[in-house]
Amino acid sequence: MKIYTKTGDTGTTSLLGGARVSKAHIRIEAYGTVDELNSYIGLLRDQPVNQNRKDILKTIQDRLFTLGADLATEPGKDKVVKPDLFESDIDLLETEMDRMDEQLPALTSFILPGGHQSVSFAHLARCVCRRAERISIALNDQEKVSPLVIKYLNRLSDYLFVLGRLMAQELNAEEVKWEPRS
Repeated sequence: MKIYTKTGDTGTTSLLGGARVSKAHIRIEAYGTVDELNSYIGLLRDQPVNQNRKDILKTIQDRLFTLGADLATEPGKDKVVKPDLFESDIDLLETEMDRMDEQLPALTSFILPGGHQSVSFAHLARCVCRRAERISIALNDQEKVSPLVIKYLNRLSDYLFVLGRLMAQELNAEEVKWEPRS
């Protein structure tokens, strides 16, 4: 199978279900941003500090492919064969966050991203996740998006924030508190 098909040379692409849409369509922006997020999760998975979290991060990457397939499906094409996202996928993120939170001091103020390059990658992933969530919500305003897609992205951004905090602790990186000017 060749990677290039030349079918997109005029600026269109096909959705699962067969419809062709502009590559600038908000649906393409939504699943393209999820793909970008998946790459950042891969970058996080490659960080030595996350050696013991490789499995959960790979699971998240798998779910992002599932979520991307859902976003890439033509509206109304319910018979398209694709993997499903489940409430248990969200439960897993919540369980992991609760486990990580047990190891962290209470959050008493906003913190600034940074402190260590690996931690910064977690914050970048969190920001891309929030963008994917916003675009998916905007898409939902035009065409139906599975509520689980939006819920998963919302919970994943929370997970990435907590992960960044735990990584900072494990790397002995300072969490810099935001101190607003008075």
